[in-house]
Amino acid sequence: MIQEHHDIVIVGCGMAGLAAGLRATDYGKSVVILEKSPKEHRGGHTRFTESFRIPTADVDVEADFNVEDYSTSDFYSDIMKLTNFQADDDLVERVTEGAVELFEWLTDFGIDWEYQAPHPGYTAGRVWLDGEQFVTELLDILEERDAEVHYKTEASGIIRDDEGRTTGVTARSDGEAVEYRGDAVVLAAGDYGSSKEKRTRYYGPGYGKMKVRGSRYNTGEAIDAAIDAGAKTDGEWGDAHMAIIDTESPDVEGGITRIDGYQYGVILNHDGERFVDEGEDSRAHTYAKFGQRIFEQPYHEAFIIVDSKTNDDVAHMGPGRSITGDTIESLLNRLGVEDVDRAVESIEEYNAACDPGEYDPNSLDGNAAESIDPPKSNWALPIEEPPFVGYPVTGGMTFAFGGVAISPDAEFLDTRDEPIPGLFGAGNATGGLFYENYPGGTGLTNAAVFGKVAAETAVEFVDSEVPEPEP
Repeated sequence: MIQEHHDIVIVGCGMAGLAAGLRATDYGKSVVILEKSPKEHRGGHTRFTESFRIPTADVDVEADFNVEDYSTSDFYSDIMKLTNFQADDDLVERVTEGAVELFEWLTDFGIDWEYQAPHPGYTAGRVWLDGEQFVTELLDILEERDAEVHYKTEASGIIRDDEGRTTGVTARSDGEAVEYRGDAVVLAAGDYGSSKEKRTRYYGPGYGKMKVRGSRYNTGEAIDAAIDAGAKTDGEWGDAHMAIIDTESPDVEGGITRIDGYQYGVILNHDGERFVDEGEDSRAHTYAKFGQRIFEQPYHEAFIIVDSKTNDDVAHMGPGRSITGDTIESLLNRLGVEDVDRAVESIEEYNAACDPGEYDPNSLDGNAAESIDPPKSNWALPIEEPPFVGYPVTGGMTFAFGGVAISPDAEFLDTRDEPIPGLFGAGNATGGLFYENYPGGTGLTNAAVFGKVAAETAVEFVDSEVPEPEP
């Protein structure tokens, strides 16, 4: 068996692994990154992402942000509120406070951010990017620092010595057995949501058919390896970020095929019924949970319905086509809704419940329809001005919420809640942060913050483990 030795072995080439590699090389450590995919598919889910959530009010960067006054405390409150206060408080604090230094650190590398929101409805501080280009930029920097990246290399096991220290990983590199030995290991290999078997196991029958928005390679084997090595699990394994996407999206690696702006209309299922409060909150605070609700409808499908007043505020990013009609009935027939009569009644009931004032797509405008079930809390405008437009949508897997337990210093914890010496984790391979729902843009921030923290803790561990020279 081939053996290699590096100061720090990093498993995964997405945001968490790249941040860990960059930070470790800041300290002059030799780094190898193991990437399961071939080079042309490198980057994990980060390859398909588009934004960071950051506390714009607290960062020291001159920029025209989409929201200038979004603070660290706002970020903290959003995570806690949207997870129904189930998120690990210490992890939330580390992410939200670390986001400030993280963003300034990445900006110093010359990253080409976009600061303004591409569509209406973003009410939190964000910066935007091209995921594939972003991965390439960071890897170029790592290669300049002599970090090694081994593609087609899948980690299969964690190596621990007789004293319990992590000393490397076993892997298959282009089919060949390799041991990557190191003084520390950072596991940043993503989640299990791209596995049909695991989706069915954790979410239930039918979920094997769900479309996967990101990398096909995030199937959870590295998480299994950590558990086999004694790591404790954490988070909600039966829940995930499942976005609202175009029904014509590819089965896997579709990337950004969302349809935003559903909050300005209604969402109907094939039975002609509404089943969510479309205006419950801003898009970034509902799209990740509404996707699951949509997937659970008949045929895993639903329909966003708007009229000419709000259609310009809908961002259709999928490969499919919107459908139009001069009447609600003709639109519903063209969409293929099964119970058209009930769907017409649902829209009439919704229209009768609306009593709108001034419409503002960029804030919670208070236009509510309260006398229907479910109510609509904001942006409740009658759907009555043709042409009427419909968008067929389904739920798409982004990433799973279960993973391995870590400390705020990114140490993997064992089942006694003790750190596993030399083993660190970051990103979607870890759990404890997201439950039930998800504030848009936080996944990339979480991966980057804890990737950076994991490297810092790993460097400290490596340096403390260096034996004193003999006299």
